[in-house]
Amino acid sequence: MGTATRVYTLSDIFRAAIAGNMAVAVWRLPNTDSMHACVQLREHYTTGQPQLETSPFGFFFCPFQVSGQEQNIFIKGDVYFDGETLTPAPDAPPQQLQAFYTLLDGQQQQPDWHTSPSAQNHTYQTEEGFTIAIRKAVESIQAEQMEKVVLSRNRREPLPDGFSPVSAFMKMAAAYPRAFVSLVSVPGAGTWMGASPEILVSINEQQIFHTMALAGTQTAVANVADAIWRQKEIEEQAMVERYILSCFKKLRLRDYTEVGPKTVVAGNLMHLRTDFKVNLKEVHFPTLGTDMLELLHPTSAVCGLPKEPALAFIIAHEGYNRSYYSGYLGPVNSSSGSHLYVNLRCMQLQKHEAILYAGAGITEASDPQKEWQETQHKMQTMRQILVNFD
Repeated sequence: MGTATRVYTLSDIFRAAIAGNMAVAVWRLPNTDSMHACVQLREHYTTGQPQLETSPFGFFFCPFQVSGQEQNIFIKGDVYFDGETLTPAPDAPPQQLQAFYTLLDGQQQQPDWHTSPSAQNHTYQTEEGFTIAIRKAVESIQAEQMEKVVLSRNRREPLPDGFSPVSAFMKMAAAYPRAFVSLVSVPGAGTWMGASPEILVSINEQQIFHTMALAGTQTAVANVADAIWRQKEIEEQAMVERYILSCFKKLRLRDYTEVGPKTVVAGNLMHLRTDFKVNLKEVHFPTLGTDMLELLHPTSAVCGLPKEPALAFIIAHEGYNRSYYSGYLGPVNSSSGSHLYVNLRCMQLQKHEAILYAGAGITEASDPQKEWQETQHKMQTMRQILVNFD
């Protein structure tokens, strides 16, 4: 099929997928060097609640909230690239596979990428609008309508001349070695890139289940041992911990390890993180991954506590559609397991600009100006990739 005569690159695979109007996902797991990609040769399909244990190999791409516009998407790995070798799945449709190799061996120009028509209608939050929403949130929290809510915003950034998603992905991978770095392009849903620090649900090849409470944000210092955390950030992170423990309690899960909170660096920022792990070889809980995914999303780190009033407040006051920002994404049933991350520190690509996203956890102690600055800092993770692109 052409693999014997040519060595393909990540750029070749992305280009061919776009040319063939196919869904493609590219990723690199934290603290690893291997770049991975999978392409669905057939039309991508939406799915209901993801079932991690029974899913074929592929890549989930799921929104903050499922709606008519944004669905849970599964990109089946009809073709898989491990950074060196391109391998078709045994059940890959032969006709589409042949067409894909024809595209690979062609000499198309530098490709565009899939864009989302719905993103044209985006509204953008001003500093004034964002700080007003924060003040309203603090009032609601003081009135005991909720404990915490995460408010987010978006902004536009022009794409540099000669922008290439794959080149930008490689720059992200080099700049953020501790993050889950991704590039996902799906017809209709558009193209998203990100460098997420936050595991939602992970089950590795040793059958270790892993999730984390990640919250609290400040600018990184040279030595993490010197980090000083305010009570506001400590309490915000503790809320996320308590939420994860409440999910374990609902499932009657008692055998887990808890490590943290500790200070971790993510790009130009620091957060507080607590890790929770379960050894599934010792604890008989075959559906833990799917069950926790259903309970966790959207977590209190991207939504709030309690979940229902916080979500209602977001819908009423945030002023725009998050789409796939603060949803989740990642490979499932790959050779290294299933690894789903919260879609943070991300951007959506349009034809001539990127839409950057960031949020901040609002508690009773929140200062609107500081929360605005926090979102500015978080947006730098993606903005630096654009500004330094050459």
